[in-house]
Amino acid sequence: MQTTIYMIRHAESPFVFGKEKTRELSKEGLEKAKRVAEIFKDIDVDLIASSSYKRAIQTVEYLANKRNLPINKFEELRERPIKGLDYKLPWDELVKAIEKSFDDIDYSLRGGESTREAQERSIPIMEKLLDEFKGKSIVIGTHGNIMTIIMNYYNKEYGFNFWNSTSMPDIYKLSFVSNELKNVERLWDPEL
Repeated sequence: MQTTIYMIRHAESPFVFGKEKTRELSKEGLEKAKRVAEIFKDIDVDLIASSSYKRAIQTVEYLANKRNLPINKFEELRERPIKGLDYKLPWDELVKAIEKSFDDIDYSLRGGESTREAQERSIPIMEKLLDEFKGKSIVIGTHGNIMTIIMNYYNKEYGFNFWNSTSMPDIYKLSFVSNELKNVERLWDPEL
């Protein structure tokens, strides 16, 4: 029996230091969130789950409203902070750290969370959803890093290069049989 999980990476959200949990989508991000909902017009959705972060929730909100479904928020699906949230680093240093974190899953910068730690908090929720909604379709509002980390748990092909190729928003259809990832299909076309 196939279970489908649609991972929806949040749309554009301008970075604001200290506002990791509460920063919202930009005007363009909100428009793209409407397009996300349109992509699902002919797709069955049984459950909408999301990271507890505002930008992930906003990205699936139009879809939830169209389907009259609640958004089930899970703190365990929040974005992975590769470094502590109390200090700044240049973007290129963060990217290098993210790359290293897929080669060494115990690596993180000071105050951050390793790939292993992020998997240890997020995979139990994924397994619970796969068990409770076997044969159903689940939408998850998510983030680039944690989405890749979750996919990496099920298939090591999904690592830094995959993360680096994703867009905001982005949509991946993950097909599972008996909690084993069988297929991944990208549904979002960033050119449209």
